[in-house]
Amino acid sequence: MNHTFVAEEIAAQPESWRTAAALVDTVRTSLPSRGERVAIVGCGTSWFIAMSCAARREQAGHGETDAFAGSEFPANRRYDRVVAISRSGTTTEIIELLTRLPKHTTTLLTAVTDSPAAQLAGNVIPLAFADEKSVVQTRFATTVLSLFRALLGDDVAALARDAEAALVEPIDDLLDAEQVTFVGRGAAVGLAHEAALKSREAAQLWTEAYPAMDYRHGPISIAEPGRLVWCLGPSPEGLRGDVEATGGRFVEFELDAQAALVIAQRFAVAQAERRGLDPDHPRNLSRSVILTTE
Repeated sequence: MNHTFVAEEIAAQPESWRTAAALVDTVRTSLPSRGERVAIVGCGTSWFIAMSCAARREQAGHGETDAFAGSEFPANRRYDRVVAISRSGTTTEIIELLTRLPKHTTTLLTAVTDSPAAQLAGNVIPLAFADEKSVVQTRFATTVLSLFRALLGDDVAALARDAEAALVEPIDDLLDAEQVTFVGRGAAVGLAHEAALKSREAAQLWTEAYPAMDYRHGPISIAEPGRLVWCLGPSPEGLRGDVEATGGRFVEFELDAQAALVIAQRFAVAQAERRGLDPDHPRNLSRSVILTTE
């Protein structure tokens, strides 16, 4: 296996999650309070993590929580707090959104505290310890989610132990797959989208993602031998049998869905290496999308 930054960053996640959990009491006032109406925004990976954070917050009974891609925030909707996720703090859509929102309602989670987005946000939570050298996001995104889960009372120490198990889970028997569809429920829907994105970015692999219960409403039509349906978190009753009846392979690990994402990250890197690709620098991608105006 070639040395890659992304492999190191994947392996560093358990400790990074523990660090985030230890940080939560010092940043609690900058994060959503129970009962607040909240929107969480991001682009790409950060959007998918926003989806997971939002679903988990509602599941925990902390209040109405929506997730949006940075470019799709509804201009006429009002929230008590808007949380933006941006590793670099330079993403154009996030910067533009922060300029339009009342500053006192905004919080930015970022690895770079002197960035343009950090100058615009009312509150900034620095996560420099989770920053990455790879273009592909892994550690930063899951550290943000761990911080949110610690705020909601989830056992992040147990979650980190699951991640350590995920780092040694054998995956060689999965690597001949020609196509993968990731599925999940609740907070794992966003994680399924993120798992699919990792293999598209790093390995140029054909991947898709859906809510697990919706998979049978059309997407199952592409299932066949040589293809995987990979469920993050517990699967709906009967889904495994329906997939296996097509000749496709159903994949599920008895781990928290966030820890199971770590296996999917490792799968993406391994697929890239098998194809002779550099998973640190996927084609057509950069660390941050900065749009220019004509």
